[in-house]
Amino acid sequence: MVREFKLINEKGQEYSLMDLYNYCFLSDPSGLGYSYSTEYQQLGNTFLTNLRKMEQGQISGTANFSSYDNYRKLIDFVENSEQLRFAYKIPYYTGAKEYFKDVQIQNITKTQKQTDGILKETITFDCLSLWYEENTIEYTIEPMENELRWDFYWDSYFNDNNSTNIKYLNSGQVEAPIEVEINGAVSNPKIELFIEGILYQTVSINTNILEYEKLIYNSRENQFEISRIKTDGTKEKLFKWGVINFEDDIVVRIPKNKSCEIRLSADNTITSAKLTILPQYKCV
Repeated sequence: MVREFKLINEKGQEYSLMDLYNYCFLSDPSGLGYSYSTEYQQLGNTFLTNLRKMEQGQISGTANFSSYDNYRKLIDFVENSEQLRFAYKIPYYTGAKEYFKDVQIQNITKTQKQTDGILKETITFDCLSLWYEENTIEYTIEPMENELRWDFYWDSYFNDNNSTNIKYLNSGQVEAPIEVEINGAVSNPKIELFIEGILYQTVSINTNILEYEKLIYNSRENQFEISRIKTDGTKEKLFKWGVINFEDDIVVRIPKNKSCEIRLSADNTITSAKLTILPQYKCV
């Protein structure tokens, strides 16, 4: 197995960086690691760390195209996308894992084909986030026996089949944000975070999500939102007085290396919801 690269936009459309003849082949990639900028203060013969912060990364390499048409395909894909993610699949001994990083293109050169007929261009992406995984679990209550069914996409532990309590150990290198989708009809939905068995945070959303509507909660730094998706597809922000208690800590992120539990509840039964946990890594 070899490592794999691709670009993904906000619509879920993909552009392969592994296919020379239909898309593009990215060779000699660099910038997949990380670095710190550090300032020191001298105290006698000792140097003390005064300021240390991680530098913004750049991913660069050589984009190889078999035709000018494929070059144009990449430019169109990038320019027609509002958000870009760089996907990186790594073949570990225990199995392949895919990581994502939010990026935007900084530059790509345009020259001419080499003697071998290949167009070889330098390409650079500015990194907008850390690497992260998308660990998603969906559940619904089937109308036949009112049994709660779970579809597993990541390792987790559950209290029992009829519980919406999701236990999770964040193995990332920083706190992990979450994304929650709850389908209506639900009244006054609530998100609770327990750490080591103790209730740590509660986000109470005092509103009614009607049938065929959807509640969206996202605690990512650059995408934080609490919204309602209406039946006509429009979005209503719920980040306002009367709906959210601004005296509470409403940004739920899972600390690293601690036994945590996410609990979704409402005044009535939640019949359909999706939880995504995004553990983040400085380097993978």
